[in-house]
Amino acid sequence: SLSAVSCSCSLSSGINAEYGENRMKLDYVLGLKTEDFLERRLQTQVFKLGLAKSIHHARVLIRQKHIRVRKQVVNIPSFIVRLDAQKHIDIAINSAYGSGREGRVKRKRMRAGAGGAGDNDEDED
Repeated sequence: SLSAVSCSCSLSSGINAEYGENRMKLDYVLGLKTEDFLERRLQTQVFKLGLAKSIHHARVLIRQKHIRVRKQVVNIPSFIVRLDAQKHIDIAINSAYGSGREGRVKRKRMRAGAGGAGDNDEDED
């Protein structure tokens, strides 16, 4: 009979401990401020990591699909980055900023340069 009493006490203390953890989690969530949510946005994280020169530049890079989180290219600036994924924000593999192919203008200039390489516009006197 004594073991039954100690068993019920340990169960109730386990329930109270779990209730306390949930209450602490709830207090944490309720204590979050607007700035805390804004800090978790992908746009802010890209700027803070130095991948963009400004917060506006970060937004443009994200919308033009130059940024990835892990292996997923994300084009939503308001994407909320989880703490474990924060270390995996990088330039996309197929981006012109990364190791992808050159941009449209550079490819056009390279084609024009290759075709007119023998033609010099300098005047010879």
